[in-house]
Amino acid sequence: KMAAGEAAGRYRSTMSKSKDPSGLLISVIRTLSTSDDVEDRETEKGRLEEAYEKCDRDLDELIVQHYTELTTAIRTYQSITERITNSRNKIKQVKENLLSCKMLLHCKRDELRKLWIEGIEHKHVLNLLDEIENIKQVPQKLEQCMASKHYLNATDMLVSAVDSLEGPLLQVEGLSDLRLELHSKKMNMHLVLIDELHRHLYIKSTNRVGQRNKEKGRISSLVKDASPVPLMDVTNLSTPRKFLEASQFSTPGSSSMRETSLLEIKEDMELDPEENSTVFMGILIKGLAKLKKIPETVKAIQDRLEQELKQIVKRSTTQVADNGYQRGENQPQENQPR
Repeated sequence: KMAAGEAAGRYRSTMSKSKDPSGLLISVIRTLSTSDDVEDRETEKGRLEEAYEKCDRDLDELIVQHYTELTTAIRTYQSITERITNSRNKIKQVKENLLSCKMLLHCKRDELRKLWIEGIEHKHVLNLLDEIENIKQVPQKLEQCMASKHYLNATDMLVSAVDSLEGPLLQVEGLSDLRLELHSKKMNMHLVLIDELHRHLYIKSTNRVGQRNKEKGRISSLVKDASPVPLMDVTNLSTPRKFLEASQFSTPGSSSMRETSLLEIKEDMELDPEENSTVFMGILIKGLAKLKKIPETVKAIQDRLEQELKQIVKRSTTQVADNGYQRGENQPQENQPR
């Protein structure tokens, strides 16, 4: 009995100190294992059953008291459980959809890359076709530029067309005849430019002096007691050498340097290209440089220098003789110049 009393005391103390059911169960097991009397075990069993029934009664009373809250809680828990389950299913479905989208995007990416490459190829082909169309019009445009003596534009057009025909369009068999034609014209283009350069160097410049002298002669013949016509004034004549010296010795900020710089010379398609002889010769030199024919130009000028100077002397002599003859007819016999 004393042992049973001690076990009951320990049981109550355990119940009061701890709410943990595992600790209570361990305490009951320890009490039953230390008790040797069957009566004590039956007493302990009775107490446990009584406590169990009391718990059931208390639980039933609490359920009756809190039935509404319990029902709401159970329903809420069921709803939350269903939502969690649905969310898991949806997440699983979304994950599967994302995987399928990833695979489709890989396929689309390959298709887009292929379409992008095809677009670049088509754009390149269109550019080549546009270039071919422009090059086909080069002979006609070149003939017009040569006829109007816009040589710099003609040279740029010809050099660009030949570079394209011998570069990106080299494999186009249909342009072989045009390639040969333009290449031949490029090989002979510098001869035309050199002839024009000689014409302005030796003929055009001296013609201006002769015309100026004729005008002076006509004016002096109209004035009474006029003094003999002076020699041709060439001090103010713009020659290529003076053009070079002006551009060589002028300061970088001066207007003459800006006007005479060969790199800044541009061709105006609206104006007469031969209006300014100095600029026209600069354009010719620039065209020859684009054709890479400067050495041939220098050699041609050196070879023809003596011949051209003789022609200048011959033309000048003829002009002087003609002027003297015309003046002699208008003056008395004793004042005729020799």
